[in-house]
Amino acid sequence: MKSETPMQSYLPQDIAFKIISTLEVSDVCSLGSCSQFWRELCLSDSVWKALYRDRWPTLVLANHDSSPNFMDWKEVYARKHAETSLKAAALIDFVEQRLSGDSIEVGNYLKAIEEIHSMMFGFHDVQMFFLKPKLNAVLNLIGLHYCIVFLNVPAKRITETLKNHSLLDKQVCVQWWKLGRWFYGYRLRDEMQSRDISLADLTTAKEREVLGVLQRGVVHEVLRVKITVSKPMCSPWPYQNMPQYE
Repeated sequence: MKSETPMQSYLPQDIAFKIISTLEVSDVCSLGSCSQFWRELCLSDSVWKALYRDRWPTLVLANHDSSPNFMDWKEVYARKHAETSLKAAALIDFVEQRLSGDSIEVGNYLKAIEEIHSMMFGFHDVQMFFLKPKLNAVLNLIGLHYCIVFLNVPAKRITETLKNHSLLDKQVCVQWWKLGRWFYGYRLRDEMQSRDISLADLTTAKEREVLGVLQRGVVHEVLRVKITVSKPMCSPWPYQNMPQYE
């Protein structure tokens, strides 16, 4: 019969649970395969209930944590993860279908963010599905915007996450057209502004103007907003392609 290691024999369960509480889901699953001792601890309901609460805190608050105690929390977590994965895939497909030449109109951009909000995604969900380096930068921006505006994630934590996912230097170009000013009884041409920004820039105060434009979308003083994956040069659209406004 295989004997337990000294660590397994003498490590108190409360200390072991403390160690597990610092791990990500994938690490908990890996640790549970190490031995019978860790398997029993990593399969416990208290561990998976804590993982569920950590990943979907808003969902727990909305339901007032009223789930019965007899639930298999690992199964509950797995079902919710599968459901969340399907929703995220559908939303990514929605955005990709509305991308035209790596650009998206602000109406569709804001609709995607509202969809994430209605799904009650947590910060872990956004990291898992939207903050991937292989995704289009517009999808990265949608996830980042949601974290800043709806989840109120601290800038330091977001910057650290962008660094861990190699997204700090990924750039987008935001263009917006403002209604021309009146000058001596004549309305001047509509004004176009263009800004190349990195995802890291949006976590700082210096780019709050751009974040404000994205958040407001098209309002009475802003005629159009377009978000594009940055190229070496961020060239504006020809003015003659702009819709006419009276």
